[in-house]
Amino acid sequence: MLPWKRLFRPLAALLLTAAVAVVPAATTAQAAETTSSGWNDYSCKPSAAHPRPVVLVHGTFGNSVDNWLGLAPYLTKRGYCVFSLDYGQLPGVPFFHGLGRIDRSAEQLDAFVDKVLAATGAAEADLVGHSQGGMMPRYYLKFLGGAAEVNALVGIAPDNHGTNLSGLTNLLPFFPGAEDLLSAATPGLADQIVGSAFLTKLNAGGDTVPGVRYTVIATKYDQVVTPYRSQFLDGPDVRNVLLQDLCPVDLSEHLAIGLFDRIAFHEVANALDPARAKRTTCASAFS
Repeated sequence: MLPWKRLFRPLAALLLTAAVAVVPAATTAQAAETTSSGWNDYSCKPSAAHPRPVVLVHGTFGNSVDNWLGLAPYLTKRGYCVFSLDYGQLPGVPFFHGLGRIDRSAEQLDAFVDKVLAATGAAEADLVGHSQGGMMPRYYLKFLGGAAEVNALVGIAPDNHGTNLSGLTNLLPFFPGAEDLLSAATPGLADQIVGSAFLTKLNAGGDTVPGVRYTVIATKYDQVVTPYRSQFLDGPDVRNVLLQDLCPVDLSEHLAIGLFDRIAFHEVANALDPARAKRTTCASAFS
């Protein structure tokens, strides 16, 4: 084994350990609280004003609770039936999901949407995803029949065309076997690299499918999905939004835009209900 390969596994473990230290773990108490507040409440029935349930799709290293402690209450208070799922789990890795093969994660999303539609009685759902969670549903829409079950997809900092991590992924070919090791250990990460086989299949023939409205909300300060304009989609029924066009002084980066940026949240609400949309400005942070 090459020396750098021996360093890879402890380095990955160190990254996971650091993530545990900075990200609050999803606890049973938190999960119970989400149900009592209307989030992941399967008795919730969509209203005439908001006739579709909203399914929240977390990002890489995220989970169904921690990724949505900001946005889920924001939407439930506005009368939406809100649900979230865990996907892309790896054996022996708790809390930090979205690391498995993305095509299989899309199958998990498909099953979860079916469950939500059956519980709520709705014909369609709206999807809101952060990072990988804004890109992965496109596989479900394109290849798994999701276009018949989804009205709109809102991606917050989605890696629709992959990421080069500010050029770091360009170094992989200089380390023989690195890409194979990454694919074997964390295939969900490998699938998100620019030019991966997964992304090539996903984007072949166009970014969108008929019958679904697409919104992308990006920040120019994104340090994870780079270059940030690669997040934008081409096609009909697409709206690409740059956060700094709404509020020039918003400095949110990749995590903040999905976790607690209420300006981004306001634009999510507009995308879910365009007929009642209100202009998003810096003042939306206080709305």
